Amino acid sequence: MPILPPNVLDFISSSPDQTARLGMRLGEHLLPGDVLCLSGTLGAGKTAFAAGVGHGWGAREPVNSPTFVLAHEHRRDRDATRLYHLDCYRLAGIEDAESIGIDDMLTGENVMIIEWPERIEALLPADRLWIALTADDVETRRQLHFRADGMRAQTLLDTFRRHAFGG
Repeated sequence: MPILPPNVLDFISSSPDQTARLGMRLGEHLLPGDVLCLSGTLGAGKTAFAAGVGHGWGAREPVNSPTFVLAHEHRRDRDATRLYHLDCYRLAGIEDAESIGIDDMLTGENVMIIEWPERIEALLPADRLWIALTADDVETRRQLHFRADGMRAQTLLDTFRRHAFGG
């Protein structure tokens, strides 16, 4: 009997580079409509993970924290899919998210990375991959807890698990 249910994966990263590489592995498998929710305290590694996701997805420019502009739009060369990186830390509530056009960002043709997703959870689709990052007692170590909610998120998690960890 497995220790974790099939929709969950736990991993400990020992460095920011390893956290980014995990994100890169996940980013390679993203499809239009995928939503990644990155939760965790300040300094937990959300932006390092998001940068890796963007690199693996094929973003033309580096994915950085959108803290002061709330959202960044990224494109890649191989198709018209957009990757939106949204930081909800400074949003006062759902109304703020609606005012910046989150409905348009969440259309089926785009990929979303959302930092601080708990602030707008009521607006998010039920099918999503939730990744909770936690800073460990060692300065560079991070715990990553992946939870797939929905069929597409489960497929994404299974593909990621197989390609990143071989199994």
